[in-house]
Amino acid sequence: MKIAISAETEQGEPRVAATPDTVKRYAGLGAKVAVEKGAGVKSGVLDADYSAAGAEVGSGVVNDADIVLKVRRPTKSELGRYKPGALVISIMDPYGNDAALADMAAAKVNAFAMEFMPRITRAQVMDVLSSQANLAGYRAVVDGAAEYGRALPMMMTAAGTVPAARIFIMGVGVAGLQAIATARRMGAVVTATDVRPATKEQVESLGAKFLAVEDEEFKNAQTAGGYAKEMSKEYQAKQAALTAEHIKKQDIVITTALIPGRPAPKLVTKEMVASMKPGSVIIDLAVERGGNVEGAEPGKIADVNGVKIVGHLNVPGRLAATASALYAKNLFAFVETMFDKEKKFAPNYEDELIKATLLTKDGAVVHPNFKKG
Repeated sequence: MKIAISAETEQGEPRVAATPDTVKRYAGLGAKVAVEKGAGVKSGVLDADYSAAGAEVGSGVVNDADIVLKVRRPTKSELGRYKPGALVISIMDPYGNDAALADMAAAKVNAFAMEFMPRITRAQVMDVLSSQANLAGYRAVVDGAAEYGRALPMMMTAAGTVPAARIFIMGVGVAGLQAIATARRMGAVVTATDVRPATKEQVESLGAKFLAVEDEEFKNAQTAGGYAKEMSKEYQAKQAALTAEHIKKQDIVITTALIPGRPAPKLVTKEMVASMKPGSVIIDLAVERGGNVEGAEPGKIADVNGVKIVGHLNVPGRLAATASALYAKNLFAFVETMFDKEKKFAPNYEDELIKATLLTKDGAVVHPNFKKG
């Protein structure tokens, strides 16, 4: 059994799918581990670190691997190097990428999307969306503070009092909650909003104030899986009016709203941006999905009449070493379930974790969300 760690080929992706710690754990399962040369350098892991942990380091190590671990979905040229039947496990981003799914099926690999891991107790340690979003929320506040030309906490000095910055978090999932906690620790006055009623208590428990139109639709605005539902046009209009008035007074706004499989909802209009004070900052964490903010530009910091709209891509990758360490543990926890008590590789394709994440198998797209016909 050979497990290979692929170097990422996508520009701007510094993360890696294994650390020396997880290499040792795979070896403990009886697997031979190989790492592509230079795979961990951008995450602060040298080839020598992998070698010391017992991995083979070199080029072409994925060619005969039984399992290939990646951060990003493999390209067509990468797939040409994998043997048929290999398990390829990564963040696949399959929505709207039918051609890439077809390529994986044609390559006859068994492709697994880590972001489809079900939100059940036994899978918490495998939840890549949470591990990476947590870091994105933290980094959003750090980036916001860096772009904001003033201090965040209230300071009482001999020369006068510096008022605390006002930070507004839009979307209270994992990223939003971490942003609230981080902004509070840095001394800001924090408010937050979300369409899911269960988040109100979470927001208030972190010392922030909750802002929402709390009508009947709001009370039923959450799926059984804990995700936000898409709201009616009427509700969106009421919430937008409340938000527009609130945003005028904010120094930093962080938007985190995403709906799986859909473009990011527009939360901040150009009129709202225009109402903000010069020197204010907006961080759009959903910019890779079309953005929550009108005027946000992927990979750029836009300046709109003195208001900065920050559209950094791959925000977890801006903390590459930490993001890689957490992602690597998510992967190991999943792969470990495919070994039996005698450390024999025996994936159970009836296991709910495998059924939820398996995209392609035996030359076909098998996931119910993407199967044709």
